[in-house]
Amino acid sequence: MIFTHLLPRAKKVLTLTVFTALFSSSMLSFAAEYKALVGGRLIDGFGHHPIANSVILVKDNVIEAVGTVDTLPVPDIYQVISTEGMDVLPGLWEAHAHLMLNGHANYSHWHPTYKDRLADEIMPASAVQLLLAGITSTRDLGAPLEASLSVKQRISDGEIPGPRLYISGPFIQHAPYPGTENYRWGVANVAEAQEKVTYLAEAGVDVIKLIDHDIMSLDVAQAVVDEAHKHGLKVVGHSHKPDEIRRGLEIGIDNFEHTGLTTAPEYPADIMEMLKERTAKGRIAGGPLYWTPTVEGLYNYENTVANPEKLDNTCWHRGLKSDTIADIKASLTHPGQLEYMQLTPLRAPTLGRKVKQLKNAGVVLLVGTDSGIPTKFHCQSTWNELAVWVDEFGFDPMYAIRGATYWPAVMMGVADKTGTISQGKLADIIAVKGDVLRYINLLQRVDLVMKDGILYKQNGLPVEKNL
Repeated sequence: MIFTHLLPRAKKVLTLTVFTALFSSSMLSFAAEYKALVGGRLIDGFGHHPIANSVILVKDNVIEAVGTVDTLPVPDIYQVISTEGMDVLPGLWEAHAHLMLNGHANYSHWHPTYKDRLADEIMPASAVQLLLAGITSTRDLGAPLEASLSVKQRISDGEIPGPRLYISGPFIQHAPYPGTENYRWGVANVAEAQEKVTYLAEAGVDVIKLIDHDIMSLDVAQAVVDEAHKHGLKVVGHSHKPDEIRRGLEIGIDNFEHTGLTTAPEYPADIMEMLKERTAKGRIAGGPLYWTPTVEGLYNYENTVANPEKLDNTCWHRGLKSDTIADIKASLTHPGQLEYMQLTPLRAPTLGRKVKQLKNAGVVLLVGTDSGIPTKFHCQSTWNELAVWVDEFGFDPMYAIRGATYWPAVMMGVADKTGTISQGKLADIIAVKGDVLRYINLLQRVDLVMKDGILYKQNGLPVEKNL
């Protein structure tokens, strides 16, 4: 308590001035913890009719209440952020990213050149690019363990900006390809499978990534899945080859990735019957069967070759050093000549049919893109995937949005924290100007990004002080 009546007049004035300034500063700091997003149309992730003229009250990093301007008054202490004329959505998920990659076209050059720059440059750059694109949660499916853990922890601690990061660490497969041993781990027998999955689980990964399980013996592949489930971890598995799918269904993989490397026009009939049998079991089999088709890079490749201007978008430069940017640019000088993509024009016409087969079989589709592979930048990939689903394949926009919000959170077991805008959830919120249910590609320019109650983008511009 300050007893001003005991002080000389000059000291009284000075003391009161300082006290008032300190009090005002304290109140401003206190008030900054309270935010109200007011006026926009809310698409909350639950899939029902949007809520017009919404009000979302955020206290610290949690959604305190959701209502409308007519039903939910905004207390004076809240900082009002207008979302008038905007659609407001849960922060998006990117369900299949590779933060260790940044679009470079030559893996044999990229991996040895940048392996010692992953934790300090490459992966943090990928993370902030995703965040500014409206991605507030990401599954990073394949990277060296130490770098993955480091980046995840630094994001969690607020040291670097990025989405909530759910990591697999290294791939688990029969044998790593030459030169990839730092991010691919081979398992030759049951004991080794159990040992390596246990090591990853205890290190702190969130999911196990399995590849080439059709090459493994059945008992080894089964041991990978069983050990992961023993530790409470889901297993995602490649589905490039028909036998990978057959084996994956047999051993209980939870989430298949991709839609096949081949030019086959559709999935074999026996696989479709197996999928329908699995999806008919539902909760009895441990919940829905999830699938992340990752189609946009394949589907859009010829468009990229015809108009490569998207490769010049500087959004993918953020966080990267100048020599890295120059290296990536040089690798993409002739996008139509990339060896990685030569079969893609023959594969692209098959994608619509395959994805619709999966949807009609009852699998739950997740929005993921293989973001980071050649020509696919983290600041562009996710909205491109949504646009292909809606504008090319004819999916309902609300279905597609739930594949990038609600369902990934359910699959990863964190739907109590993220995936919807509702009371008690973490304040991961994005907003775009316009009607996203009519024009899904509005998501290419997210105007507002909030994660954990912190604004990282507002009025279409990065909030640099928070980055």
